[in-house]
Amino acid sequence: MPFSTAKFLKFRTGMQKRIGSLRAKTEESLDVAVETMMEERVDGFFQVEHGLEEVIKSLVEIEEELEVIRDLSGAMRLESRLEFVEDRWDEFDSEIRERPRRRRKRVSLADMLKAASGSGPLSENPTGVNNAVDAYAIMGVEFGSSLADVTASFRTKAKQLHPDANNGDRRSEPELRRMLEAYQFLKEYLSLSNTEPMRPPDRPYNPSE
Repeated sequence: MPFSTAKFLKFRTGMQKRIGSLRAKTEESLDVAVETMMEERVDGFFQVEHGLEEVIKSLVEIEEELEVIRDLSGAMRLESRLEFVEDRWDEFDSEIRERPRRRRKRVSLADMLKAASGSGPLSENPTGVNNAVDAYAIMGVEFGSSLADVTASFRTKAKQLHPDANNGDRRSEPELRRMLEAYQFLKEYLSLSNTEPMRPPDRPYNPSE
């Protein structure tokens, strides 16, 4: 399915920001590795150096491919690839700094719903939210919206769907659970990508940005 021009420009801007941020962090990791590993962990240094060079190479390839994709499936595939590269950087950076990895943990939505409604456990939704495009659609906001807009939509919809607002009727719980999952995904997505609110559709696109 093709992107509209406005949505594609927003997607590309967000991806470019993530790529630029990860490139800067990778270069910083290389500098730290030289300072901290060359004397006592030299074998580990060469492995890490090679890994970080592969990260930078992958970022260049993703950036090149970003210029030619025009459909939703291509965007989702490229975003998943960038997420994999982000995880690889974190693995190497953790080894350099000798710290635990900052793994992307999924919040238990069943537990959240249980706590919110005071009810028994719920079965987990087998269909996870795995990309930002789907998450934005589930939240009912435009792709690229800020976290503030996402949060506002979440609060409004959660009040409407919660059993307490429907005389105890629990039929809307699957939809609420799905929306909670999308909200948690976008909170993490926007935090990890350090994405600022994106350009409104009527703002001209500047290739230098």
